[in-house]
Parts: sequence; structure tokens; C-alpha cells
Amino acid sequence: MNATTTLEIHSAEDANRKAIHSDMISPRFYTTDFDAMNRLSVEPVRAEWDKMMAEYQGDNNHDHFQRDEAFAAEVSEGMAGLSPEMRQEFLDFLVSSLTSEFSGCVLYNEIRKNVSNPDIKQLMTYLARDESRHASFINMSLRDFDLGIDLGNLKRSKKVTFFKPKYIYYATYLSEKIGYARYITIFRQLERHPEKRFHPIFRWFERWCNDEFRHGESFALIMRANPHLLRGVNTLWIRFFLLAVYATMYVRDHARPMLHEAMGLESSDYDYEVFRITTAITRQVFPLALDTDNPRFRRGLERLFAISQAMEKAKARGGVIGRLQQGLCAVQALGTFAGLYFLPVIRQDISPQVRMEPAW
Repeated sequence: MNATTTLEIHSAEDANRKAIHSDMISPRFYTTDFDAMNRLSVEPVRAEWDKMMAEYQGDNNHDHFQRDEAFAAEVSEGMAGLSPEMRQEFLDFLVSSLTSEFSGCVLYNEIRKNVSNPDIKQLMTYLARDESRHASFINMSLRDFDLGIDLGNLKRSKKVTFFKPKYIYYATYLSEKIGYARYITIFRQLERHPEKRFHPIFRWFERWCNDEFRHGESFALIMRANPHLLRGVNTLWIRFFLLAVYATMYVRDHARPMLHEAMGLESSDYDYEVFRITTAITRQVFPLALDTDNPRFRRGLERLFAISQAMEKAKARGGVIGRLQQGLCAVQALGTFAGLYFLPVIRQDISPQVRMEPAW
């Protein structure tokens, strides 16, 4: 039994329990220091900022998240051929994706309500709007299976983690950019092999991930406007968040390999392609990148996944021995993560051009 199937989804209650559940690899809800965000200035990138706000205001994806007449027929045809195990992995993917999108919506809306800085307030209004659409669109697909998530209850019940503003910038920037890389890699694969598109939601991924890309651009501008965030001891935090995001993605994806196989993808190949795209994008802000081609790096991620599987078995075993095994797994995971953290990184010059185009 793996990390994604420990909480199987057979009813709306199961889906809501899965969304609320918190562990090392599940999406989290965050809050931050609103006063510190209120003091942010974007004046050094004012021209690029105003251009971006005009793009948000233009709202070129306004009509994108509307289901067409073919949607229901495609759901019925595509899902009929899925095994029960594959169905579970896909439902887990939907619930996890919804939770991640709604997490952004909640955070951005809370910032919007608690700051007076007009630039930040305006940005957060647009970001919350986009993420709300994404979460609602996924929820419609869950409702097709009578598994809709109660978003109000999710907001009230999900554990909230406090992050300093700079941690929010690093983590959210990476989350949005890696979200783009994930969605565009899936979209391009299914564009080449439409026979493997077992659910119509994947047809929406191109413009959807362009929303993610632009959200990342917003945090790139914030960091470039405040360059102290990208040097000195802060580079250690950048390194930490890069590794944390990559490792979490790797473990989560390898816990549901059938999902990628159904699309004609292999989980490791898919993950390293996403890492490659993300590394190319993050040159706009980060002065370093992880060497994801290093064999030691790859062995370390494999070990983290093996430890996560052992952790799930220990949880299922329970009792004193199960708890001792969980403790041992936690120590092993920490040691493996530390070993990965101290591997050599790739130093890189930050691109002189802040804005990038979603060209992948």
C-alpha cells in the first residue's frame, strides 16, 4: 500500500477527508506576515509590473474554464476502461490538484484582505481569481463522480502553516513554475498521443498552465525588485526550497506510477523533464540550480521514495514496533535529505531579462 492509496476515495466523505489530510507530501495551506508584505516595493520593476497588471486585467482566460458539449461523453468513454487501481490514482490526482490550487486561492485572498499596499492587493486579487477558477473546474470533474469537495469546510478544517514572506516567495514561485512545467509536459504528450487522453480535463492544460506561468512571473518580479532576497544567506533558503519541491514531487509521482503509464509516460523520465524545464525557467531569478543529472542526486531521490514506502508500511503496522519503524524512517529521510542538500549545485548568472514567455 503506497502513500496515495492509504486513504482510498470511494465517497464524497473520503474525498473531503483526503483533501483535509496533512502529511509530508500533501499540499498545505499557508499564512504569512501581512505587515511585512505591506512594506513591499516593486518600484525597481515598475514598467514590467504595470504591463503584467494590464495582462491580468485583460483576463485572456476568462472563458477558458467552461466545459464543452463533448466533456461528459469523453468522461464516460475514457473512465470506463480504467482499472480500479488506476481510477484511484486519477481521483487522488484530482483531489491533490484541487487542494493545491485552492491553497493558493486561500493564501492570496487572505493577503488581499490584510494588506493595504495597492500593488500587492491588486496582484493578490487577480491570483485568487485565477486559482479559484482552477479549483472550481477540478471540483466539477470530481462532482461527475459524486466526489465534490466542500471548499468552505476545507478552508475551515485544513491545517495552516505559517511561512515568512520570503519563504512564500520562494515556495510559491517554484510551485507555480513547476506547475507550469508539469501541466505543459502532460499536455504536449497527450497532444502527440490523443488516444491516451483518458479524461477531457487534460485538454484544458495548455492555457491553464499559462496562468501558472504568469503567476510565477509575478513573484519573480517581486524578488527582482528586492534583490537582497537572492543573495547571501538567502541562497541557502533557495537551495532548500528547490530540493524540497523537487523531492516532494518525485515521491508523490512515484507513488502513483499508473497515472503516468496511462499517458505513455514513465514517472522518472517525466519528473526529470519537469525539473529540466523548471531549471531553465528559474534562471530569471535564482543564482543557483540543482544538478538533477548527478547520479548521486538521482539515487538520493530514489532512496527518499523507498523510505516513504517503508513509512507507510510502518503506519499500517501500528503498535510499538510500527512507531519505532516510523521514527527510524524519519531519521533516514532527514539524513538522505541532508545529503542531497549538500551536493554541489550549479552556479548561474541571473538572466538580465526578468520576464519570460511560456515557450515549452
